[in-house]
Amino acid sequence: MSKLQFEYRMDLTYSEPVTECHYTLKCIPQNTDMQQIRELTIELTPVTDYQRDSDSFGNLMIYGNHYIPHTCFSVTVKGIAETWLSVSQQDAGNSSIYSFPHGLNRTGANLRAYHSRLTVPAHSPYETAMYLMRCLHRDFRYVQGVTTMNTSAEEAWTLGQGVCQDYAHILIALCHLSNIPARYVTGMMIGEGHSHAWVEILDHGYWYALDPTNNCIAADTYIKIGHGRTAKDCMLNKGLIKGGGRQIQTVTVSVQQLS
Repeated sequence: MSKLQFEYRMDLTYSEPVTECHYTLKCIPQNTDMQQIRELTIELTPVTDYQRDSDSFGNLMIYGNHYIPHTCFSVTVKGIAETWLSVSQQDAGNSSIYSFPHGLNRTGANLRAYHSRLTVPAHSPYETAMYLMRCLHRDFRYVQGVTTMNTSAEEAWTLGQGVCQDYAHILIALCHLSNIPARYVTGMMIGEGHSHAWVEILDHGYWYALDPTNNCIAADTYIKIGHGRTAKDCMLNKGLIKGGGRQIQTVTVSVQQLS
């Protein structure tokens, strides 16, 4: 078990004042079979009231609106989490939605051809997913700046390079081709400096967390924020504004292990 101190901060700066803001933020870790949040504070600037809720995937979120003119909107979520294991029991929701391609994890000819060339073992879903992860890590390169939030698994695979979001989407796509339910996960980890993405696969009633970017199990140095079918289901920030001009988003994450 690890005891982790975390801080997630997002700053949105604008070239012109924003006069009306409606926001939904999903950057709040929650209690699961793999982690317990022992302390949690949320700070918004400008200071404004907000409501708490959860989305259809069970992810925690806050939402609200305000009419305070501003050129910077920021949210800071910090606290302490106790983490363990990389396995959780199947949640009460409908897991079948994670069994089929959707949106950014749909496959095309190139990914299907790659999957057909692999010698996929006829073992448990977990062992098969581990094999697919090792192959992906071997055959795909981590390169920043070549993909965007809208790049699909097929597009990233064709490029042959991308970031953690692309690794996650591709592994989900490969799992679907092997008839393994898989879902996209957002969160934080020690040493990353920004938000991270990984995958959970379902095997006999348990979700197993795998990090294809680092070719490892996502264990007790990771803090889960949310999950969905693709990155778009668990975007950490959504909203509508009036005014603002040009917008720059900056996200910084700190996760440190406590003794």
